[in-house]
Amino acid sequence: MSDPLPLFPLPNVVLFPNVFLPLHVFETRYREMVADALRGDRLIGMVLLRPGWEHQYEGRPAVFPVGCVGVITHVEHMDDGRYNIVLRGVERFRILAEDHSRPYRSATIEVLPEPPLGTEDRARLARYRNRLEQLLAPAVEKAGADPRMTAGMSDEDLVNALAQHLDLEPLERQALLEQNCLRSRAGSLVELLEMKILVACNPGVSHIAH
Repeated sequence: MSDPLPLFPLPNVVLFPNVFLPLHVFETRYREMVADALRGDRLIGMVLLRPGWEHQYEGRPAVFPVGCVGVITHVEHMDDGRYNIVLRGVERFRILAEDHSRPYRSATIEVLPEPPLGTEDRARLARYRNRLEQLLAPAVEKAGADPRMTAGMSDEDLVNALAQHLDLEPLERQALLEQNCLRSRAGSLVELLEMKILVACNPGVSHIAH
């Protein structure tokens, strides 16, 4: 893995392992980043900008320390220098120190592998998965999709795909990414969806929740 790892900080994007993310790259510094990545191991670290980034975006505003490494699986290099790329999430990481030697941001990182799950963890994860499928069933039915379409997905792929693609706030996605294991991420996702459904059905609950 690149050392330092190129960083692509954005205000509203969180990448999860084994999930695909299309990106349009137009800033000069990040076009250079993509070009360098393509000449190397094709890896880029996606990180979320902390609130307040608007006042110093052209510089190096603060980012959350936990992100996800993505590998470039598809690239379209346009005549004007911009790129359309697709990343596939590989693994989570934590920033140890930023490197300022390049026009774009990069950092020394430590990888945060998903810890193996024991028998009890797997049983609890299965219950969380069942609950997630129950919570999402009305939306799946409304969309006319086959409710069995997730049956072939692993627990990890399903939880991470939902965390990235459901209509969640960036900070909510970041909190899910920072969960230290898949079981915890699944449990937090269940709690988050249950609260959103409760608030949607009972708007006054939002005041109680705060």
